[in-house]
Amino acid sequence: MTSDEIHAWTYAERLALAGFLDDLEDREWTVPSLCPDWTAHEVLAHVTLSNRVTLKQTLLGVLRARGDWNRMTADLARERAARYSPAELIAQLRESAASTRRAPGAGPLDPLVDTMIHGQDIARPLGRAKAVPTQPGIAALDYIIGSRFYGARQRLRGIRLTAVDADWSAGDGPDEVRGPLSDLLLVSTGRAAGLAGLAGSGLARLTSVL
Repeated sequence: MTSDEIHAWTYAERLALAGFLDDLEDREWTVPSLCPDWTAHEVLAHVTLSNRVTLKQTLLGVLRARGDWNRMTADLARERAARYSPAELIAQLRESAASTRRAPGAGPLDPLVDTMIHGQDIARPLGRAKAVPTQPGIAALDYIIGSRFYGARQRLRGIRLTAVDADWSAGDGPDEVRGPLSDLLLVSTGRAAGLAGLAGSGLARLTSVL
């Protein structure tokens, strides 16, 4: 894939997420997401930070969180959610959809993965379906599995993943798990909510580590 393709996919996914979020009701913004202790509103705030947060903000946030990266990320998201309404954040997501700027330390595919996964984090607890486009979804899965950041190598050891809605598979078994790209994305990033859409001999093993 080329940088232009990645940029086009990320741009389209951000606009698709903004369109999806337009339909949420007021009460749904306070519903807990798949991210522990984050509401849908806070997840959206986090997504808008991906091309706005600076190195200085990141370093100061890490210091305030005493070196805890996850706490720093959560603190920044909550601060932004307290400052902006969901409608304002959706507008920001649209306004910066074409931006190629990335958060400190992020790779070219991280903004795509971030937008795609967090869209599911919001949609699943609400009982809403958020489609995963095929080629971007495959690229995201390949990246997640190959990255140390997401912990997928250890989590998926001994399991072959096979998509039922795309011509894609990864891993060398001996066990297999089959399901839609959206559910494979969730379990590959450690989200047990994706288990419900999966089947195969590796399901019990995967369940035990999520």
